Amino acid sequence: MWYMHDGAPSHFSRATRELLNTTYPDRWIGRGGLIPWPARSPDMNPLDFFFWGYLKTLVYSTPVPDVAPLRQRIVNGCDIIHNTPGIFQRVRQSMRRRAQACLESNEGHFEYLF
Repeated sequence: MWYMHDGAPSHFSRATRELLNTTYPDRWIGRGGLIPWPARSPDMNPLDFFFWGYLKTLVYSTPVPDVAPLRQRIVNGCDIIHNTPGIFQRVRQSMRRRAQACLESNEGHFEYLF
């Protein structure tokens, strides 16, 4: 497993980087690691462009009154995503389209195309 570090200031503290070095030795990507995350590079991570946003729409469709229902909604949302026929195939197709757009834009902006 690899960890992709987003480089946010709070995530760049010495304690955080030491934890990453301990938990993911030589296997994390980000500011201060062995493999730097280039500035302004496109984030081509399906978790960012699909999963977290879709899960949040499922979880927060109505106000959440407490922590216990929140946990259950997260579990239920993950089950919905996991059991939706063809969803991962569509995510892979979207990833291919995004990678192709990145190549065709010559490292320029392309998110507005989606």
